[in-house]
Amino acid sequence: MAAQAYRSPPQAPPKFTATPKSLVEDTKRLIAKSRGLQDKLAADLNEGNATFKNVLVPMAHDENTMALESNIIGFYQAVSTDQGLRDASTEAEKLLDEFSIESAMREDIFKLVDAALKKGEKLDPESQRLLEKEHKSYIRNGLGLPAGPKRDRFKEIKMRLSQLSIIFQKNLNEETGGIWFTPEELDGVPEDIVSNLKKGEGENAGKVWLTFKYPDLFPTLKYAKNADVRKKVFINNENKCNQNVPLFREAIILRDEAARLLGYPNHAAFRIEDKMAKTPETVDEFLGDLRTRLTAGGKSEIDNLKSLKKEDLKNRGLDKAYDGNYYLWDHRFYDRLLVEQQYSLDHQKIAEYFPLQTTIRGMLQIFEEIFGLVFVELTGKERDAISETGKGSDIVWHEDVQVFSVWDDEGEGGKFSGYLYLDLFPREGKYGHAANFNLQPGFIDENGKRRYPATALVCNFSKPTPKKPSLLKHEEVVTLFHELGHGIHDLVGRTIYSRFHGTNTVRDFVEAPSQMLENWCWTPSQLKSLSRHYSSLSGEYMQAYMESAPAGTEKPSERLPDELIKKLIDTKHVNDALFNLRQLHFGIFDMTVHEPEDHEAVEKLKVSEKYNTLRKEISLIDGPEVLGAPNDWGHGQATFGHLIGGYDAGYYGYLSSQVYSTDMFYTVFKSNPMNAKEGRRYRHTVLERGGSQEEMQTLIDFLGRKPSTEAFYKELGISK
Repeated sequence: MAAQAYRSPPQAPPKFTATPKSLVEDTKRLIAKSRGLQDKLAADLNEGNATFKNVLVPMAHDENTMALESNIIGFYQAVSTDQGLRDASTEAEKLLDEFSIESAMREDIFKLVDAALKKGEKLDPESQRLLEKEHKSYIRNGLGLPAGPKRDRFKEIKMRLSQLSIIFQKNLNEETGGIWFTPEELDGVPEDIVSNLKKGEGENAGKVWLTFKYPDLFPTLKYAKNADVRKKVFINNENKCNQNVPLFREAIILRDEAARLLGYPNHAAFRIEDKMAKTPETVDEFLGDLRTRLTAGGKSEIDNLKSLKKEDLKNRGLDKAYDGNYYLWDHRFYDRLLVEQQYSLDHQKIAEYFPLQTTIRGMLQIFEEIFGLVFVELTGKERDAISETGKGSDIVWHEDVQVFSVWDDEGEGGKFSGYLYLDLFPREGKYGHAANFNLQPGFIDENGKRRYPATALVCNFSKPTPKKPSLLKHEEVVTLFHELGHGIHDLVGRTIYSRFHGTNTVRDFVEAPSQMLENWCWTPSQLKSLSRHYSSLSGEYMQAYMESAPAGTEKPSERLPDELIKKLIDTKHVNDALFNLRQLHFGIFDMTVHEPEDHEAVEKLKVSEKYNTLRKEISLIDGPEVLGAPNDWGHGQATFGHLIGGYDAGYYGYLSSQVYSTDMFYTVFKSNPMNAKEGRRYRHTVLERGGSQEEMQTLIDFLGRKPSTEAFYKELGISK
């Protein structure tokens, strides 16, 4: 039980009481207020009297307060069960994006910002960074172009790209595809997955509906013995959002045109200029070097998996089915089988030790210990007490959502940090992956008081059944740590301006803090403390477990046994080359479509063919094309939300961030992951600063030197 001091937050949580009508009205009100401020600045000031204080500060406060509502307005489309709310949220986001483009292209305001910059006033470092970033953003938004046709065309492109992004993501969120299968066709898929699938009626009587949501898709690709079933699921999943195919193509063509209008050779050069990498050449060199180092290992891993596949088919009397190929729909199945056979590790058995709620509690305890935080779950009347309306249901968007108030512990001052929300299970219309959403940023308001953040983890884990709680595969435990890493980054941010709060860093650094925390999922002591066999949670669960277990089964140990922990850790880098080659495929495809030789090249590019041929060349795994299918058999880019949602010419950041995260872990935490002194230093030196200074400087401050690739390559076993 948390101390009473932690039960009265000084700031009410946000409300989730919007209607479709109010979302649009609130959006128009926010836009009118912000436009009014800009009009007033333009009317009252001139280049002679413009300063940071009278131009940038009012705009920063407006940006801060706008974000308190606008983030939530856009959030409804990712989580609401109400189609009307999702549609209104999408419409509102379109209005906000259009206004953002309009604001970024106001020449009258740019002249004031330009004048303020030229004044050369002595400012604190974060304010200086705000001034410089704001100035640069106007130029990057077309104000370096002369007024007239070119600038008008640039604005037109920006507007259309905004629309494409919104429609693309909406299509993904609302995707409802699937396939009817008989239970026999799903032989091998765990019973608790199959029993939870929707049952067919009429012409589909006796069948079950397998969706393309992760809790259905991944277990089927991992466990379905029938290769034709896996193939059907894989190919259909690659084609589940084909209405996005023309949207993606239009986006890359428009991005290239816009970059060339601004004088850049391509979109990648435009995007990477203000990242840590600075130039596409740096990125290409990094990805190319990594590909060279990984390819031999990838070929060796495939040879091993081919042998396993051949042996498996022989053992099942299917010798003639082996054609010497190793297919995309084979990989999750044989990757899993290899781990089970060569390491005697059953991930289903491991999952029994990670019930969702006990894992969350254990994870929060780890973060409490190393970062000096306290997490207090708010339920029942506690929600009523802190809700501005007096109704606890008003502070969540769905009944499944958990809410925590987050505090600094006494050693860190005992002050409030913000709110954390967990939305963990799939439902219709919900965002289909795992992600962290900032709901409200932190900042210093115009009265000098701190405004505290609210942040949400949106995941899609399997739901509990009457006989089992929700159980996490180890890879899902890693996902949970990763996404909460983003959440912690949000919660401990201590910046003046919302612009730099928490995860508002450059894209090729933003994943590093989350990736570093994944290491705690591979540490023996943490795995032990996190784990608890679900049968020990209640008498009912124990009874159900013993009833389903083979005769003579002994009561399982409460904590994950040491031998299972060792086996799990031994598998950390199994088929690691293939895993990273898959990431390289995404990164190199991203760079390829955004780095064409000329504009004609991107207009002529056959995007789906390029996506599939690059995958075969880089990942080394066979697709349907080796069976004679055309090279556009699938349209994976149409399901790739990252490349429309902000990671364009930036997906390499997942790999480059891994360089930084591994360096930080090896240098500071590997010898003692629970070192609270270093954990707090990391919190204050890296996480609190967000994007308020150059990210390279943040790394140098923490490491005491420039980051190195040595630890990253050592971890992958590919050091030269």
